[in-house]
Amino acid sequence: MSSLDVAIAGEINLDLIFYGLPTEIPMERELLATGFEVTLGSSSAILAHNLASLGLATGFITRVGPDELGRLALDRLAESGVDLSKVVHARDGVGTGVTVLLQHGSERRILTYPGTMAEMSRADLDISYLASARHFHLSSLFLQRGLQKDLPALFRELKSRGLTISLDTNDDPADQWGGVLPELLPLIDVLLPNRQELCRMTQRESVTEALDSLAAVVPIIAVKCGNEGAIVQAGKHRAHVPPVSVRAVDTIGAGDSFNAGFLAAWLSGYSAEESAAAGNITGALSTQRSGGTEAFRTANGREKFLRDHNFPHLPHRSTNAGADRVTQE
Repeated sequence: MSSLDVAIAGEINLDLIFYGLPTEIPMERELLATGFEVTLGSSSAILAHNLASLGLATGFITRVGPDELGRLALDRLAESGVDLSKVVHARDGVGTGVTVLLQHGSERRILTYPGTMAEMSRADLDISYLASARHFHLSSLFLQRGLQKDLPALFRELKSRGLTISLDTNDDPADQWGGVLPELLPLIDVLLPNRQELCRMTQRESVTEALDSLAAVVPIIAVKCGNEGAIVQAGKHRAHVPPVSVRAVDTIGAGDSFNAGFLAAWLSGYSAEESAAAGNITGALSTQRSGGTEAFRTANGREKFLRDHNFPHLPHRSTNAGADRVTQE
């Protein structure tokens, strides 16, 4: 029996979000933001938090620095019930990473100091712990610089132990889209890109062409299309899954929140198309507050939203899963 539903190895940091800044940012000027939030950041940690909030037994391995940023990020993640027993606390002077997001209306600038997220290596991973899960997920492939070269062997090992595997590459800051990615794609069960990432990794102009090129390589591809919903390719079947219509407060972390809903449903036996519909619901939920996890932190508000939008039943899921530290509705 697996002790975990999902195991994740990845990065953790805080997101420092500034709102209301001008699009053009001049040098040597002091600019005033209209709003500021500090939230749990990083694709891997956001996914872990939100999966645990949905009731899945989630384990997370990461590397943090000896600093307040790391402690605060872990505290926020622990609130949701994620198992952090295998977290590595670095003592080498490298600090925990941090991301600064400058929000300009519907667009944003993203500035990241990688810190420990680029330092985590195969030596930091407890393979037996990861293999105790039913499923393994990796996000932010191109930020995991210390781990990249060992990922094909890791994926093969976990596959040999019966795990299914999902991958969300996120953006490649170097815009090369190479390295170990071609070797990883045939080893995964689910790929979770957005439209731009899918086209870049396949060097195709359209989502249709990109899906055509990958359909025989990856069994399930769920493409996040923002306010247009999602496109799912499962074998030869392709379907558009309509979005959930909401008034968005903040879209940061919506893609990672889609991943949480998709994986929670898929691991509960739902089809790829049904799982994408669940992902659209959790992605929309994420947009109701700042950052990628704040909307999941209030159990009553989270459960009401999921109920109102017909989120699928997940066996053994507690509607009080995760933290309830945010009291405002």
